[in-house]
Amino acid sequence: MDDTQGSVPVSGEKLGSDLKMVLADVEALLKQAAASTGQQAVELRERAAENLHRASLRLSEARIAAAEKSRAAARRADDWVHANPWAAVGAAAGVGFLLGMLVSRR
Repeated sequence: MDDTQGSVPVSGEKLGSDLKMVLADVEALLKQAAASTGQQAVELRERAAENLHRASLRLSEARIAAAEKSRAAARRADDWVHANPWAAVGAAAGVGFLLGMLVSRR
């Protein structure tokens, strides 16, 4: 993957597990903050806010990566259709035929 922003590619499964872990950490920190008072409570809330901010950044990076991948796939599809117009028409007709068969069965 072309990594223009210096971020590490993130799979959906890895992102999901990371977010679950961050949310569990934040929940634990907030519970501790609720039971704490004074400076310790403030520090725990700050750590929770920092964890949430990092999770937000990871989601943003994943969203950007997904958008880049979909744009690249759309460009490749467009290039293929321009290079093979009759094959594209045939593929579209085949897909239309199959969809028609599926719809007519219902």
